[in-house]
Amino acid sequence: MTIATKLAWDDTVLPFQLDASGIRGRVARLDGVLDQVLKQHAYPSVIEALVAEMAVLTALIGQTIKLRWKLSLQVRGKGAARLIATDYYGPTEDGEPARIRAYASYDVDRLDPAASPFSQIGEGYFAVMLDQGEGMLPYQGFTPIAGGSLSSCAESYFAQSEQIPTRFQLAFGESAEPGRPMHWRAGGIMLQHMPAVGGVAAEQGSGEGGLLTHADILGGAQSEDWNRANLLLDTVEELEMIGPSVTPSDLLVRLFHEESPRVFDAQPVRFGCSCNEDKVRNTMSIYSQKDIAKMTTEAGVVTADCQFCGAHYEMDPKTLGFEGKPAAKVHE
Repeated sequence: MTIATKLAWDDTVLPFQLDASGIRGRVARLDGVLDQVLKQHAYPSVIEALVAEMAVLTALIGQTIKLRWKLSLQVRGKGAARLIATDYYGPTEDGEPARIRAYASYDVDRLDPAASPFSQIGEGYFAVMLDQGEGMLPYQGFTPIAGGSLSSCAESYFAQSEQIPTRFQLAFGESAEPGRPMHWRAGGIMLQHMPAVGGVAAEQGSGEGGLLTHADILGGAQSEDWNRANLLLDTVEELEMIGPSVTPSDLLVRLFHEESPRVFDAQPVRFGCSCNEDKVRNTMSIYSQKDIAKMTTEAGVVTADCQFCGAHYEMDPKTLGFEGKPAAKVHE
């Protein structure tokens, strides 16, 4: 693959369909966007790995939804990794990139560098939240932490909440490329059986704790098609997903050439945050001046920092809260 071709496919999500088996999917490859997400913070490597896995899951899932506003994924656990949160903002115009941001909260004293990243979460839940913007009711769905990976949790969510068989194969890690410093790359493939009449979801799932899995939902010819596609997906190698030697379109032909793969326009993805001072002020509008006084620093200002992008805000306490005076507008 040439450098130009590599750059063209980095930070994109490629939608595809397997016409011979009624299965749709996505191939994602994250490079610069993942590096930007992670460089906002100085996370330990086990937390970086969890954020990387969540980021590529978010890119794959977000591209499957017709978004007016935002898809959020969250993992909350009782272990050292307390929270992994990601947001995916759909493109505002055709041809515009989608935006991703991510954040993690953890207890550094409880982290075990020798243990797997997923084991740092402990008991908890995996949540999917969909916000289509003003005038629309937000949606929330939850599934327990189970299965040994965040991608397994996402598969359980789709099986339990949506009754849609879904599989993920992901790869992520630090990459050493000639002429570049060490940086994070991630890639992944998502398969999803298109909704069809006649699903035969089992009453008791075969997954951990009796959770439904993708294998519990389909029957007959649909099950045969799904199982065949999954066997082919299992042959993918990590380096093929991360790149940079194989393009996503060539990878699909290598894996699924007998399933008649058809690709659609790729969706570019960038790092992006939606925070601004007006939103911070709106968050503080529920407080009285007495409450605001307790937040005021010795320098006489109220400060706030965005957990996602690190933006720092300093505001006059007299202009905050429901008793505050409106901030003066700056005219250019």
